[in-house]
Amino acid sequence: MSLQRRRERYIMLTMWKILHGKTSNDLNIVFRTRPRTGTKAVVPSLSHQSSIFHQSLYDSSFAVMGPKLWNCVPNHLNGCTQFESFKEALTAFLLSVPDTPPVRGYSPQNSNSILAWRMYTSASALWGGQAC
Repeated sequence: MSLQRRRERYIMLTMWKILHGKTSNDLNIVFRTRPRTGTKAVVPSLSHQSSIFHQSLYDSSFAVMGPKLWNCVPNHLNGCTQFESFKEALTAFLLSVPDTPPVRGYSPQNSNSILAWRMYTSASALWGGQAC
């Protein structure tokens, strides 16, 4: 797993811990559960009058990146109630998604983030699911 993928995995594991009360929710991340889509995190809004610098800081903050990555977790995973089973299922899922970190001298296919791979039709079938 690339460094970026490991970092995103860590963020998703932390989001699971926040959802289940295993760690503090200092950022007041809000989760909503719906029957069809499962548990999703609410991404905080940003004023459209913010400067590009502040928008960049906003996009890379944990309060925004955490919910965005959590919302990319397939529905059959975000329903796991045991941390170890979630961790194993998440790792298996992440290993099934193409991992193409950037290499100097070559143009990347995309940013290699889970967020970017979710939009590719070749990888979108991975977001189907089985029970955890």
